[in-house]
Amino acid sequence: MGNEAATVGADTSRLPAGLVPGLRERATEVAHRILQEIQRSIPAYSRPLEGTFGRAIVDGIEHGVRDFIDRMVHPGGPGPETAELFRQLGKYEVAEGRGIDVLHSAYRIGARVGWQALSDFGQRAGLPVATMCELAENLFAYIDELSSLSYEGYTAAQARVAGALERRRKRLLELLLADPPVPSGVLVEQSAAAGWELPGTVAVVVLDAPDGAPAPSQPEVAADVLVDLESPAPCLVVPAPGGEVPDLEPALAGWRAVVGPVVDVTAARDSLRWARHLLALLRHGVLPDRPVTWCADHLTTLWLLADTELARQLVRQAVEPLDSLSGKQRERLAETLSAWLEIRGGAPEVAAHLDVHPQTVRYRLHQLDELYGGRLRDADERFALTVALRARRILRLLSE
Repeated sequence: MGNEAATVGADTSRLPAGLVPGLRERATEVAHRILQEIQRSIPAYSRPLEGTFGRAIVDGIEHGVRDFIDRMVHPGGPGPETAELFRQLGKYEVAEGRGIDVLHSAYRIGARVGWQALSDFGQRAGLPVATMCELAENLFAYIDELSSLSYEGYTAAQARVAGALERRRKRLLELLLADPPVPSGVLVEQSAAAGWELPGTVAVVVLDAPDGAPAPSQPEVAADVLVDLESPAPCLVVPAPGGEVPDLEPALAGWRAVVGPVVDVTAARDSLRWARHLLALLRHGVLPDRPVTWCADHLTTLWLLADTELARQLVRQAVEPLDSLSGKQRERLAETLSAWLEIRGGAPEVAAHLDVHPQTVRYRLHQLDELYGGRLRDADERFALTVALRARRILRLLSE
């Protein structure tokens, strides 16, 4: 609705001398009839009108009736008192948790009942049709004016509420990800203040702008997702009822996103830590760069690098039998051993994987058997070697 104030007022030269005083005498009666019809027709206003809100409705109706009558004689826009009163009615609708359409319905009822009263009075006074039409036009312009004032108040109150709610949700997100963790009672209290139902499980999504790409737009996520785009490491906290995270890719267009593991809501910082770790691996080219990457698909890689120094110790132990070889020989045998352990096939299968001749693979496997001996026939040793050689590949990518 527009914010321009209407100029309400009839041409008083056409009005009988006693019309306006007669209307003033009936103002309270008309206001009461309007209130009765509003309460009868609109369930939201059918309860007893008590307290600040109730007084505002009653006062607003009577003030509106009297103000319209006065402006028949003294045309003009709304005075400060009128403007503030009807803006306040819009603000109350936000406080009551209703849409502005409920109040606008009340205004339409007020216009209808007011026109009935004005029409009856005009007919008894013998007003010409042209004057009655002008009065009707003024009445409905006045109602539009009141509606606009209330809409101003409503949108201003909505903005304040939204701003306060956003600040509370940002604070809640910070508490969920705090390290050390905050007491669960604090989370319950803060989530209630933020209007966020505390879920049992969540996943933290770390966001990143792909290199060279334009700045991504605001993610179009569900209302129950907590969002932080202002920090240097933007992220989301996504409720995961039943351990299921919703499909986020359509909502995160333009972002590189890493979805952390689903964890208990009190352990959200752990999901954040693993998501950030996986994002670092993506940036180093350890994993394929996709719009959305799920930690759940790469838990083994994350586990291998949970302690990089321990992983290096494991690698050194695994490749120690190759230390006597030249650099190139060491790399070829390590690559062949890794392929053989992972494929668990014969020389032809390993050769196809490495793109070399099967006879070359047989020769290398013979060398490995001499260097490692019985370790290659022990299940625990084979597992340790498989893990160590995979960690070796990842660590090398990270060091490049």
